[in-house]
Amino acid sequence: MLNQKLQQKLLQKLSPQQILLMKLLQIPSVALEQRIKQEIEENPALEELIDQEATEEDEEEEKDEYEEREETEDVDNKEDEFDIEDYLSDDDEIPSYKLSANNTSTDDEDRDIPFASGVTFQELLLQQLGLRPLDEKQYGIGEYIIGNLDDSGYLQRDLDSMVDDLAFTQNINATKEEIKEVLDVIQDFDPPGIGARNLKECLLLQLKRREEQNGDVKLASLLVERYFNEFTKKHYDKIQKKAGINEEQLKVVLSIILKLNPKPGNSMSETTKTNHYVIPDFIIYNNNGELELTMNSRNAPELRLSKSYIDMLHRYAEAKKDKRRKDAYTFVKQKIDSAKWFIDAIKQRQNTLYLTMKAIMDYQKKYFLSGDERNLRPMILKDIAEIVNLDISTVSRVANSKYVQSPFGTFLLKSFFSESMQTNEGEEVSTREIKSILQDTIESESKSKPLTDEQLTTVLKEKGYNIARRTVAKYREQLNIPVARLRKEL
Repeated sequence: MLNQKLQQKLLQKLSPQQILLMKLLQIPSVALEQRIKQEIEENPALEELIDQEATEEDEEEEKDEYEEREETEDVDNKEDEFDIEDYLSDDDEIPSYKLSANNTSTDDEDRDIPFASGVTFQELLLQQLGLRPLDEKQYGIGEYIIGNLDDSGYLQRDLDSMVDDLAFTQNINATKEEIKEVLDVIQDFDPPGIGARNLKECLLLQLKRREEQNGDVKLASLLVERYFNEFTKKHYDKIQKKAGINEEQLKVVLSIILKLNPKPGNSMSETTKTNHYVIPDFIIYNNNGELELTMNSRNAPELRLSKSYIDMLHRYAEAKKDKRRKDAYTFVKQKIDSAKWFIDAIKQRQNTLYLTMKAIMDYQKKYFLSGDERNLRPMILKDIAEIVNLDISTVSRVANSKYVQSPFGTFLLKSFFSESMQTNEGEEVSTREIKSILQDTIESESKSKPLTDEQLTTVLKEKGYNIARRTVAKYREQLNIPVARLRKEL
């Protein structure tokens, strides 16, 4: 049975301005540049200031026009919902020429960061494919095989599946033997090892391409082909026993195999691969023991409201009783609203980023002065959130994808956050400090007898870090360090 009743609910909703700010906070400077360009294209009421001198002249003219208009305009119409000047002027009659996001100063040096572009290894393989005497059907199969190679140069798709794919997608009726024939041609391309279906085949292809087919290379091919599993697990004793070779011969074979490239697709030179640059959002300088923080403002151009749209709003406001002008007036008003929100969000973003990074810099001052990871203090998102009086989620958005350039390198902000752990003396240290000591210990170990996780635990306890073996194993895995057996060298 239907009935009516009153019900109270307490809901928390974000305004469009807050949602816009949250989205802008989590993107880095490079993405912000594209976001600003997109907003300028979509909103004609938003303008980018390019020429600083011309901008100052425009601001003075706009200021004079605004003052003249303020003196000559009549008292508000009682039928109007609001005064047009009150709408345009925020903060005690501040004119619109001040509604701009000044993210650069006249002293900033304008620099363009070069971005290099190049061809992919698939394109290079297609060039080599065109030099081979293949018919139209074979060339189509070759194109499809090259298109299925991953970034490392491996063919992950099995030949049986490719027979069906070629028939349904390329309208090419090919047998498994025909595909294998074209694959053999591609595996003869440069770089050696391309088109392999697994690591074992990749190494064998490279060994067969070696010019000096001496006994050592042939022995290396034989051992890879017969004892590949033992090689991957570094069971050298089993290999020596099964192959009937001594330790010296095994050392020579290992030296040959270790020089091979396990990922031939990544072996392109810097001139043929696309380069990716990390553009820091913050820069920290060490000025005689005093840290100075600056923000990268080149990717955030100065923005302001369009003067023509402001004048248009004034004209439509005077004649908005005319129904024909009402739609135009509403459109202009919405565009100016959106532009003001965006400029304000850019300002808040810059302020939030600066405050958060300043708090991180002050919190980790010893580290930024020395560059020693052992000086990193335990720091979690809550610590910084309490300092800057912001929500933890806001700090997380700032630290998630932002980089800071320091005298010791460029780092991701979230890499400075770590949990704390107590030493035997009761002192709180960062887990990154323990990882640094663990990595140094492993680097200085004897490679013929690498330390096990149990032995590493004992070493850390001797240094005052009382942690469990499973914790050592977790930290070792986070550092991408293999177990002791796989670190062993002859």
